[in-house]
Formats: sequence, structure tokens, C-alpha cells
Amino acid sequence: MKIPVLYIIVPTYNEEKVLSKTAKIFADKLSAIIDLGCIDRDKSRILFVNDGSNDKTWEIIKELSQASTFFSGISLSRNFGHQSALLAGLMYAKDKSDITISCDADGQDDITVIDEMIKKHNDGAEVVYGVRNDRDTDSFFKKHTALLYYKIMKLFGSKEVYNAADFRLLSRKVLIELSKFNEYHLYLRGLIPLIGFKSDTVYYKRQKRIEGKTKYSLIKMLSLAMNGITNHTAVPIHFFAFVGGFIVALTFVLGIINIVSKVLSGNYPIDFSKNYFIIYVLLGMILLGIGIIGEYIYKIYIEVKRRPRYIISEMINCD
Repeated sequence: MKIPVLYIIVPTYNEEKVLSKTAKIFADKLSAIIDLGCIDRDKSRILFVNDGSNDKTWEIIKELSQASTFFSGISLSRNFGHQSALLAGLMYAKDKSDITISCDADGQDDITVIDEMIKKHNDGAEVVYGVRNDRDTDSFFKKHTALLYYKIMKLFGSKEVYNAADFRLLSRKVLIELSKFNEYHLYLRGLIPLIGFKSDTVYYKRQKRIEGKTKYSLIKMLSLAMNGITNHTAVPIHFFAFVGGFIVALTFVLGIINIVSKVLSGNYPIDFSKNYFIIYVLLGMILLGIGIIGEYIYKIYIEVKRRPRYIISEMINCD
């Protein structure tokens, strides 16, 4: 039986404070798995993808790669975003590995469950999701907004795995199919389940960051959420179309009631046109609906340009 080649894909952005520490943790884990005979000793790698960092992240990656053959590095020409950086690593590893495991550079993903991921892959799973079994390390705001987001995505019909981020195992078979998806605005959490194949899950407790601060600001989280919604469902547009039709029908009915009431009683009923609250609510919904439709149109505009999703400027310890 062929021993599989494993690539651990680690997107990085301004992680100079934590990278040296987590790199040692990754290397120790890779070495331990190799010693167990689970993966190939000579070809398995830890691949860092520098997403246009403006600190010393790339310099640290080059030092690590020069010091050990365990480490390889790819540097993007600018900051393309986490999802594009992750895709760059996955596409590079597609032809060089049998399995890939993606994880964050900050040490929050519990890499001790990698052994279980590999075992589930050996048992036939082509995708193994790392699923959080608690959110104790999250702030009150992040915890409850994340749970609300997953409920909304489920309501909209998304196949996204509940409480699973980008800590997952993918086989080469899945990566080959993933390479056929060419959309510019990436949302891998929603895209991977669409590919299909047998999948499984492992549960883990998310740790606190070893050093530094999270790079996901509120704006970035909202942008990621909007990407997830608009990339994989048209429910928002359908909702506003339904609301628009309902309001038109309701207005017609109220108009009929107005006319009938005047004819029968000779008294003027309530003048709905003076109810400014209703007017403001309807105006707000109209603007919101136009904004959502505009978001879809903007994505169409970007997609038809066929721009590259990432550009690699430099590589180290890569074939």
C-alpha cells in the first residue's frame, strides 16, 4: 500500500509574532505522524502561503524553509484575501500530495486531531471537516453572531457544515474537482460541500491565539458572510420579489376597501398615504432590496472579467 503524501496548508497574513512558535508545533506534529508510518517521510510538507503581508512574515517563512525541508513557502504579489491564499496553497499541492490539511497559522486549530483525520481518510472519507464543539474562546458578540449566521445559511438552503471553518482534510480527488470551479469570489466553506464525495467529521476544541491579534475584523467577517450568502443562494432576491408582490397585492386590496367604504358610508376612511412610518419602512426595504440585487450584479461584473484569483510572486523550497 502506497504511503500518502501530506501537505499542511497554512495561509498567513501579518503573523510575524506567532509564526515561529506555531511552525515548531506543526513540524513536531508532522514528524510524529511520519514516525507512525502514516505519511511519506520525504515528500510531505508544511506549506505556508504569504498573503501579501506587510511585516516580516515572508522573511520568517524563508528562514524556516532554508532551515528545514519540512517547510515550503509561496508568497502572493499582494493581499488577495484568506480564501484566495488558501486556494493558492491547495492548487499548488494538488499535483504533489495525496491529501491536504488546511489550518490557521495562529495555533487555534487543534492539530492533535490530524491523526484522526488521516484515519477517517484511510477509512474512505475524501473530505474530513474539523468541527468546533464549543465557542468558549469567542467573545459574546462573535459567538452569537456566528450561530445566527449558520442558522441563516441553513434557512437559505446552504450545504455549509455547521461550526466548521477552514480546518479540513481534502483528498487529491476532491482537489482535482475543486480546480474546475472558476469563480473569482471564493467561499470554500460553501463550495467544498457542493463537490460531494464521502465526508466525515472530527470534533475539536478551538484554542486561544498563541500570540498577536485576529486578522478578521468585523468588516471582514461581514464581507465573508455576504460572500457566503450571495455565492450560494438566490433566496434574498426571491424574498424581496415576494415582499414586493405582497405589498402590491395589499395596496390593491386596501384601495378596493377605500372605494367600497366611501361608497357605502359616504365617510372617508383612513388615509394610508399619511402613515409615514409605513412609507419609511417600505422605502428602507426597497433600498435594501436594490442593494442586495446590486451585490449580485457586481459579482457578475467581476466574474465576466475573468481576473486571476491570486498571483504568485515568489516561492521557496518548492519544486
